[in-house]
Amino acid sequence: MGGGGIVTLTHSLPSHPPVLSLQIATEGRGTLPLCRPGFSEDVYVAVVPESAEKGQPLFNVKFVNCGRGGLVRFECSNPFDFRIEADGVVYALRPLTLSTLPTVPLVIVARDETNQQQWQTQVRLTPPVGIMEIWFPSRQTDSSSIGQLKRMKRDWVIPPINVPENSRGEFPQDLVRIRSDNDKNRSLRYSVTGPGADQPPTGIFIIHPISGELSVMKPLDREHISNFHLRAHAVDLNGNQVESPIDIVINVIDMNDNRPEFIHQIWNGSVPEGSKPGTFVMTVTSVDKDDPKTANGMLRYKIGSQNPESPTSNMFTINNKTGDIITVAAGLDREKVPQYTLIIQATDMEGNPMYGLSNTATAVIRVTDINDNPPEFTAEMFFGEVPENRVNVIVANLTVTDKDQPNTLAWKAVYKITGGDPTGRFSVPTDPTTNEGLVTVVKPIDYEISRTYMLTVVAVNEVSLARGIHSPRQSTATVSIRVIDVNESPYFDPNPKLIKLEEGMLAESTLTTFTAQDPDRFMQQSIRYTRLSDPANWLRIDANTGRITTIAVLDRESPYVKDNMYSATFLASDNGVPPASGTGTLQISLLDINDNAPHVYPQETEMCKKPEPNGINITALDGDLNPNAGPFAFELANRPSDVRRNWTITRLSGDYALLSLKIGFLESGIYEIPIIITDSGNLPMSNTSYLRVKVCQCDHNGDCTDQQHIIAAGLGTGAIILLCFVIWDLSLSHRRDKERQAKQLLIDPEDDVRDNILKYDEEGGGEEDQDYDLSQLQQPDTIEPDTIKPVGIRRMDERPLHPEPQYPIRSAAPHPGDIGDFINEGLKAADNDPTAPPYDSLLVFDYEGSGSTAGSLSSLNSSSSGGDQDYDYLNDWGPRFRKLADMYGGSDD
Repeated sequence: MGGGGIVTLTHSLPSHPPVLSLQIATEGRGTLPLCRPGFSEDVYVAVVPESAEKGQPLFNVKFVNCGRGGLVRFECSNPFDFRIEADGVVYALRPLTLSTLPTVPLVIVARDETNQQQWQTQVRLTPPVGIMEIWFPSRQTDSSSIGQLKRMKRDWVIPPINVPENSRGEFPQDLVRIRSDNDKNRSLRYSVTGPGADQPPTGIFIIHPISGELSVMKPLDREHISNFHLRAHAVDLNGNQVESPIDIVINVIDMNDNRPEFIHQIWNGSVPEGSKPGTFVMTVTSVDKDDPKTANGMLRYKIGSQNPESPTSNMFTINNKTGDIITVAAGLDREKVPQYTLIIQATDMEGNPMYGLSNTATAVIRVTDINDNPPEFTAEMFFGEVPENRVNVIVANLTVTDKDQPNTLAWKAVYKITGGDPTGRFSVPTDPTTNEGLVTVVKPIDYEISRTYMLTVVAVNEVSLARGIHSPRQSTATVSIRVIDVNESPYFDPNPKLIKLEEGMLAESTLTTFTAQDPDRFMQQSIRYTRLSDPANWLRIDANTGRITTIAVLDRESPYVKDNMYSATFLASDNGVPPASGTGTLQISLLDINDNAPHVYPQETEMCKKPEPNGINITALDGDLNPNAGPFAFELANRPSDVRRNWTITRLSGDYALLSLKIGFLESGIYEIPIIITDSGNLPMSNTSYLRVKVCQCDHNGDCTDQQHIIAAGLGTGAIILLCFVIWDLSLSHRRDKERQAKQLLIDPEDDVRDNILKYDEEGGGEEDQDYDLSQLQQPDTIEPDTIKPVGIRRMDERPLHPEPQYPIRSAAPHPGDIGDFINEGLKAADNDPTAPPYDSLLVFDYEGSGSTAGSLSSLNSSSSGGDQDYDYLNDWGPRFRKLADMYGGSDD
């Protein structure tokens, strides 16, 4: 048989009775190599009358049995309006009109009652229509009917032309005829424009240019293009427009040619275990490309299967229109069934299983965990031990089991100590990996106080148990902890220990007893003491008793005393195994006594020859504290006598005084003023301090301008005389040695009549004067200016200054003779050299001139007359200089 065709039923209009017949194209009756049972066509198109009476035959379908011999029974999808007999004729069960005809295709099913095999076909019911004519210009109504043609007024709204999609008929198929009143008088040409005609997709619609018949050239697909908008034109042979264009709308009628398609083939959802019936789970969605306004696109959902079918086979249901899945039964338990798999079916034609198209998807529902299983200890009693005084150590591991999903809040355990630890010495944190409870010591434990602990520990989850679930007895356990005794360090109490003493306490004085306690009451041990830190080395501790005594005088002014406090550290060690030790600090607060005399500050100052103002501000410093320090008393010393004659001192306050000149002018030089300062302590202390005053010539700014003269003046006249004498002695000795080498003298040098002065075999003034560079006397002009010492800084090798009057610089007078001139030149260079060597060092002169080796020294003049100078200090330089002291001192001898 020819399958897959579309059969169209026609009837005569209008006088013939509405007897309908199906025109079916059949093949010849020749023997076929293969016969397939089924309907002759997949789709029938039946043209029904405008009205039909009850019981009126409408159309018939043909079923090919292929000689099977079995009984085939027909069924209709609309048993309320139609009945089909065994011969395939369909009858109306009630009066029908065009308005009451069903809009959906009628499905005919043939079922073999022997093996339940079935076949189906569709019948599309359409009203009887002829080819519609559309006229361009006519404005009058023409109700005449020529054959099957119908006239329409030009100003009518042209109804859309409906064309079923997927038509299998012969092409081209005529749809409508376009006419114009002007084609009676002259020849016209018709054309259409728009998408589907002359615009993409082109070639779907064509119009006969002379007859105006509009035809479709191929099957249409509504899911691709649901309608077409064309425009019809009429022109004469010259191409002139005869009529205004008219619009034609062609609608593509939907057929159920698309199955529902799920957006996802696998849908994932979840639902908490223990959920009540009616709990929403998830929504699945399917789409159908057919027209959703028709049954072709109206979907219905249902659950095809559930796996596993536990505890029942219908744990879930689905809303057949929305696709919402909800629970319909209680008993969801993740620990028993963690996941369900549902097969969801979507069917169009409003879910009609007879002629609707279906598709399936998978819904995976995961049952999520809730805290419906409390943690339970694996044992009722746990044990542990810990040495005393140890902290942050784990003494026991508590293990639990929990049936909830691992690593969730409903599985993670939290441990709480509910008894046996009133002082909070233990904690039980949770191991994040194993979920074990780690019993940890967080505060030191003393064996001498408690030797064992019995802890009560409860295990719960990080989230509360689900409603209605209670903690069992297995969620509580007991932990027994034994404390191990260890040797503990002795400790001083108090530590540090503070005592207050007066400074100046003599050696071998007992200060205090500093002892330590041994916390090990159950061990018989002895303690020995040693000194650990004693910065000033003042103290000693008895090794057995801890008695502390002094070995030196305690001095509050010592640099080891900070803020009147002296600290020493001692060590106490026991004889345990292993030995233990502890340290203690003794703090001694030293009270001040008057053991330091005051002194003047500053120790050096400078002033101008004519000072303005005529005074120097000074203060007193005392290492003691009040009241053993200020206020101070200031006075000038009685000796030398010129101090009180030239100076006066006035007390300004308890710590300050003003040193003033009694005279209006003072020679340039360095003066040391002795000042007696007395403090206010109980048993006051006095001290004579020397204030060094440098007097100089000043400029208009008050700055010294003759510092080099002051420095040179510091050498003194006596030093210059001594220097000249030594130079002469060296020159004489050098000449005598050369004469010995040049001539063979007849007499012994020791008997030389010229050698009538005592011979000196030593040079310099002592051990402190042997390290000077004498080459500086040979080339004084090469000295760098930066090496000139500033005013106010006294060189350590400089001649000591005394309060006697200073010697001014004298100008050198010419001296006859070779050696005299040379000595005067050297004297002048020494007077003007600020970096000259010490007063009693040698000036080396590389001079070998002619003249007497025993020239007289009486012709040498110093830089001043020296008549009023005191040269008695030369007597302190040894017997060699006493003669000079007598000569220049002006004594009666």
